[in-house]
Amino acid sequence: MSGHSSYTPSNGFSRWLDNRLPIVRLAHDSFVSYPTPRNLNYFWTFGGILSLMLVAQIVTGIVLVMHYTPESTMAFGSVEHIMRDVNYGWLLRYLHANGASMFFVAVYLHMFRGLYYGSYKAPREVLWILGVIIFLLMMATGFMGYVLPWGQMSFWGAKVITSLFSAIPIVGDSVTTWLWGGYSVDNPTLNRFFSLHFLLPFMIAGVVILHVWALHVVGQNNPSGVEVTDVNKDTVAFTPYATTKDGFAMLCFLIFYSWFVFYVPNFLGHADNYIPANALVTPAHIVPEWYYLPFYAILRAVPSKLGGVIAMFSAIALLAFLPWLDTSKVRSATFRPVYRAFFWILVIVCLGLGYLGSQPPTDGTTFVARIFTSYYFMHFLVILPLLGLFETPLKLPTSIADAILAKTGSAAAMGHAAVAEPNTKG
Repeated sequence: MSGHSSYTPSNGFSRWLDNRLPIVRLAHDSFVSYPTPRNLNYFWTFGGILSLMLVAQIVTGIVLVMHYTPESTMAFGSVEHIMRDVNYGWLLRYLHANGASMFFVAVYLHMFRGLYYGSYKAPREVLWILGVIIFLLMMATGFMGYVLPWGQMSFWGAKVITSLFSAIPIVGDSVTTWLWGGYSVDNPTLNRFFSLHFLLPFMIAGVVILHVWALHVVGQNNPSGVEVTDVNKDTVAFTPYATTKDGFAMLCFLIFYSWFVFYVPNFLGHADNYIPANALVTPAHIVPEWYYLPFYAILRAVPSKLGGVIAMFSAIALLAFLPWLDTSKVRSATFRPVYRAFFWILVIVCLGLGYLGSQPPTDGTTFVARIFTSYYFMHFLVILPLLGLFETPLKLPTSIADAILAKTGSAAAMGHAAVAEPNTKG
């Protein structure tokens, strides 16, 4: 997809710079003239939305760091200081806290779009694996950021999650002690999490650059799942076509984001986090942030502590092997009716796990969580490999242009028939 460059320097300075550091050429070839499949829908705008949210999180985070004190006896008070005394501190904090949730809303939609349209299939395996790495780094960053306010849920959430590592045979206790910086969650733990929370977003930015690079090497997937055969017929320039669509989607997403920030800023948080951390008082129901709830439900569904830890991390690691687990030669679920049904079952299961993770554990919720957990792993380890062998897909279009004509051509033909019919009767 990265063919001959169409960039032409327009003046002496741009020619001088292009001969020494062709950064303008790189930007032009990547974000202006880059050939984009002409049938992309709005689900392909979440990559741009995620880039916007990453920048927003880094910028607001850097400013918040200037006023935050990573010390166990002062952390909670410094957050209140930001909210009450720093100019627009309340806005910065709500933008950052809700921005994390918006980041995960966008990434989950981005991932499910990839699952539906088969964006993990060859030649995009490395692109998909880099996306899974970004997801893991996001989860680590979000967890460590949730600890920093040092409220009740922050403290006990850190205690519960870090204690899970003690289940690892032989090295578990040593890893847990290292994470804590001692023998309990305390000031060294807060300092470690603060340092890593500040560092990891820049690691995410680096992997995002690799992700975009890999995308531009192999080209974008599209709703029909067929590759570009004719650049002139199947693609359009990234600018203005894709940038206009991305810009509109970003604006709509920012309105959604702003609604949470200005109207319900604490809706996605937990009330217990407005209580200072107290190691002697355990909250009635310890829950992580909403974007971890499906994995938390998987963790609790397994009776064994070690088994639960393995299942929780395997649920994420499994995604990296998806290009080889799905044996079908057809990418898009548009042409795979049986897979499409199983895909929507998976979506319902993931939402169900999220709900179960938010509820206090009972015999009933644990039983249902075990059923949903079993299905989650069956979907990837059993159903996907078998579907590729037994499913009969629909006929694929020969090109992206043909896929578009198949939709618009029939409508145009019907329109012509409707216009011609009165003339025939007349």
